[in-house]
Parts: sequence; structure tokens; C-alpha cells
Amino acid sequence: MSDSGTLYIVATPIGNLDDISRRAIEILNGVDLIAAEDTRHSQKLLQSIQVDTPVVSHHDFSADSAINRILDKLESGSSVALISDAGTPLISDPGYKLVSLARQKKLSVIPIPGASAVVSALSVSGLATDRFTFEGFLPSKSAARQKRLSGLADEQRTMVFYESTHRIMESLMDMRAAFEEQRLIFIGRELTKRFESHFLGTAAACVEWLGADVNQQKGEFVVIVAGCDEQLEEAQKHEQAMDIVRLLKSEVSMKKAVSLASKISGARKNFLYEAALKELAESEG
Repeated sequence: MSDSGTLYIVATPIGNLDDISRRAIEILNGVDLIAAEDTRHSQKLLQSIQVDTPVVSHHDFSADSAINRILDKLESGSSVALISDAGTPLISDPGYKLVSLARQKKLSVIPIPGASAVVSALSVSGLATDRFTFEGFLPSKSAARQKRLSGLADEQRTMVFYESTHRIMESLMDMRAAFEEQRLIFIGRELTKRFESHFLGTAAACVEWLGADVNQQKGEFVVIVAGCDEQLEEAQKHEQAMDIVRLLKSEVSMKKAVSLASKISGARKNFLYEAALKELAESEG
């Protein structure tokens, strides 16, 4: 039986401090050390729940020596709780390297579940939740952001993004350009906090809603985008393939043109061939 301690990954409130679980409080009181993303920020929470466990800083820029000190404590039998500024650690928050190394060393790593902005926003969005993908923060540079969104245009799963005050308008305008006009987007702003607000509509409507009140542009945002409709995606592939067939049919046989267009676009070959023959017949008629 191992004599090493346990690394607890403890979720903390994303806004409302009353969302802390009793189990989380017990763990934070019982461990030997708390590793926090921002010690000053976390002290407010710890004081409110009357936890006086020693706290050290741990973030993405922590030196390897600082990570090793935590691992050494775990290997010597001490237990450590990892917390971030808000929500579940590692979900767009620090901790990956520490947990990865702890796993490599066969140390015990236990989750203490609780608040997560991703799940909280999904649960009230009104968009499909049976399949979703978490995309985190989009790139800060406009060109990179547009490229990322363009690559997600055909994603059929619901997509969840985090966004900041400084880029929310620009990101939504880029979404308006990347996705079809009727695609629904949910905005969850300042979730569980005093000035929490929600909005569901098209990208254009979201931009209009934010633009109408500068206060709605402040805070932390979860942006949820509906996945691409499967029928619409097939229609888009089909139209792209037909454009390719029209370009190639004067150079190669219709059968070859359809085969190449199907491979390039991903459109169904049999439907494409029927449509191409029908268009050819109509043009000759």
C-alpha cells in the first residue's frame, strides 16, 4: 500500500460563493497544502469558508522547481488540494503539467467536482447538449481567430467557447462571418454573479444585443454555438461539388468529373451523378 499523499482537484465557485460544496470545504480544511492559481484571489474564498490551510501559488508559469516541490510533498505523504480562481481546475485553467506528472509517478489524483462554467452555460442554453465540444478561448489575433472559426463551420456538435470583455464583440462578428445566418448562439455572461445575463439568437442578433448596452460587454463570457445542421452541411457539400463538376466536365468525362468532385468535397457520389446528368439534360434541352 502506498504511503504517498493525494492530489485533490477541487472545483470552486465561478461567482456565487454559496456554490462551494460541503465536500470541497472538508477537503480544503483537511489537506496539508492548497496550491492556488492566485493566492490573493483564493484567500477571499478561503476566509469566507473559514479555511486556514497553508496556500502556495501554482499557475501555468510556475517553475519546474515549484511543481517538483508539490510532487515531493505528495510523495512524502502530504495531501495537496489544487484550486483555480474559479470553477474546475485544468478547464482553461492551470494544472495540466502537475496532474500529468502526478499520474506518471502513480500518485493518487482525486476530483472534487463542483462548478464549471462550461456545464452551467450548456444546461441553460436551450441548445443541444447530447454531443458538444469545448473549444476554450479563441485566438486573440483576428486572422487566426477567423481561420479557427472557418475550420469549425461544418462541426455538427454544439461548440462551447470562453471569451473576455476585450474580444467579445470582435469574436461574435467573426462568428457572424464564419457561420450561416440562421445559426443560433447563446451568450452566458457573468454566470452566477450579481449581474448575470443570458441571450440566445443569431450572431447578428447577439452583436446587436451587446451593442445596445455597453454594460453587457463587460465581464466573463461563455459563448455556445449550435452545431451545423446535417442536412444543410450535405447541401453545402453538394453545391461545392456541382461547382467542381461544372469546371471539370469540359476537360474529362462526366463520370470522372463526378468522382473527383465527390472526393474533393465529400458529397455523395450517386446523388451528385444524378444531379449532374439532370443539369446536363436541361442545358441540352
